[in-house]
Amino acid sequence: MQKFQINATQLKMVNGINNEIKDLLDFKFFEYNKKSFIEFDPISIPYRFSNKEDIEIISFLISTISWGNRKSIINSGEKLISILGNSPYDFIMNFKENKMTKFSFVHRTFNSVDLLFFFKSLNNIYKNHNGLENIFSKFLDEDFVFKNILNFRKVFFSIDHPKRSEKHVSNPIKNSACKRINMFLRWMVRNDKNVDFGIWSKLKPSMLSCPLDVHTANTARKLGLIKRKQNDFKTLKELDKSLRILDKKDPVKYDYALFGLGAFEGF
Repeated sequence: MQKFQINATQLKMVNGINNEIKDLLDFKFFEYNKKSFIEFDPISIPYRFSNKEDIEIISFLISTISWGNRKSIINSGEKLISILGNSPYDFIMNFKENKMTKFSFVHRTFNSVDLLFFFKSLNNIYKNHNGLENIFSKFLDEDFVFKNILNFRKVFFSIDHPKRSEKHVSNPIKNSACKRINMFLRWMVRNDKNVDFGIWSKLKPSMLSCPLDVHTANTARKLGLIKRKQNDFKTLKELDKSLRILDKKDPVKYDYALFGLGAFEGF
């Protein structure tokens, strides 16, 4: 893999973002935002489907369990597809809890109890709220997606649910960076014909926030894009501000660069 030669200790913030930082991140964005990225990433699971509703449902579920190593996530995604009978939308639309065949599913702390409720809530969303895109698109005059995430969370837990399942849908009000939801939204909204699906038209890429994980955060700190040590909502807002200086129309594209530099190159 081609390396971009740059000394991180020389990169300083000067009246915004140093041009060397932008050059580095633009270079790495084009390097990693390619079809070859898909095969070993959790997004490979929804790429097995072509119908919009199938893609968004399985994308939401696989993004929800996207913590741990990528191989484990993909293996759990295979189990999800099997439980859904290889037809996510049809399964959700015809879901009836009292007729659900007993199944077993565990990924880290997300288990069968959680998955059963997720099926139930998705059924409610598609039958009574016109689907996931509609729920996430209530506030279209905002600069960020935070209010839309809160609206989704409100609707998602508006029906009876196990208390334990609430921890699997992040809440920005509780200072969560909402990594997995932001990754899901990146998949749905960005549309550059490479990795992300771009099947949603209501939200704008300019509203998106970076999925803040340990790799993106550590790389961003080394480049001076953020200063806070915690990987929380306040840090995400700090990173949002920096990435919008780099590209105000598509700031979250730099997720590829920050993640790739940290996860694959040990930057």
